Amino acid sequence: MPEWLTEEGVGETRTVLVDGGEIIEARVELDDVLPAGRTLEARLISVGSTGRNAIAVTADGTEVLLPRAPQATEGSTIRLTVTRARIPGSEPWKRPLARLAADEEAAVTERPSATVLAFPPLPGRDRLAEEGWDELLEQARSGVVRFDGGELRISPTPAMTLIDVDGQLPPTELAVRGAREAAKAIRRLDIGGSIGIDLPTVGDKAARQLAGQAIDDILPKPFERTAMNGFGFLQIVRPRRRASLIELAQDRAAFEARALLRRAASAKGAIRLAVHPAVAAALRQDWAEALSRQVGGMVTLRADPTLTMSGGYAEAS
Repeated sequence: MPEWLTEEGVGETRTVLVDGGEIIEARVELDDVLPAGRTLEARLISVGSTGRNAIAVTADGTEVLLPRAPQATEGSTIRLTVTRARIPGSEPWKRPLARLAADEEAAVTERPSATVLAFPPLPGRDRLAEEGWDELLEQARSGVVRFDGGELRISPTPAMTLIDVDGQLPPTELAVRGAREAAKAIRRLDIGGSIGIDLPTVGDKAARQLAGQAIDDILPKPFERTAMNGFGFLQIVRPRRRASLIELAQDRAAFEARALLRRAASAKGAIRLAVHPAVAAALRQDWAEALSRQVGGMVTLRADPTLTMSGGYAEAS
């Protein structure tokens, strides 16, 4: 039976939907990012132009973009609801998006009702690892999702997330199977916005329709999609509330730092984190302090350029 699980770790909160020993859907919320659904007050600093792209700033200095400008003067305080969290990575101008909040609207969270897991995980009872969390992180960092007879290669671009389907199966079978696996990966890796899927070229219209139906059977509503064209391309547009795991992994050093903090949180006493220099630079002081409280001892760093970005580990200090 499907079950939502959530784990409040150091630097991020991880929420997954699991079923039959598999992660069906995963969401990661960074602690320092305004989440979608949050309602708060902010000061309007620019009304934008022609009724679009106003900018407000929150009490902690976070700039928020309102695609539809409110009927308010610059300098006034407005109440807004975040509709999309900030997208980190190579496009720092992608600020949180928001709309003017309704008068009666209360602060909400988009997190589903879930079983809260102990953090750090109890010895021998790491539910996320048992359900495939480490494999999910590897898919996010590599962008490669393998399945029987083929694989997906997922690439985020400024315009859309592209998914290339390749494999050894006959083209018609690969198109349908690839569409199904792409839809599963979209859900599992929390990919939203505009998505392009490049499937094998299939001349048979019935097979192209089966590929589209495979996506419809996997992806939950709401979303829109085109039909698969004669060149094997199909486009999907679905809500984008936060950065996907693929996008989070583009900020590689911080991504690996948070993954290491999860692994190290089960240690006891003073520890030293051996990490790649880039990961050492990404490890924030407040994260180290939170980890120190978890393990009950001082946390220090040892930068080791021979380690891979994902190869960090904790050792006795």
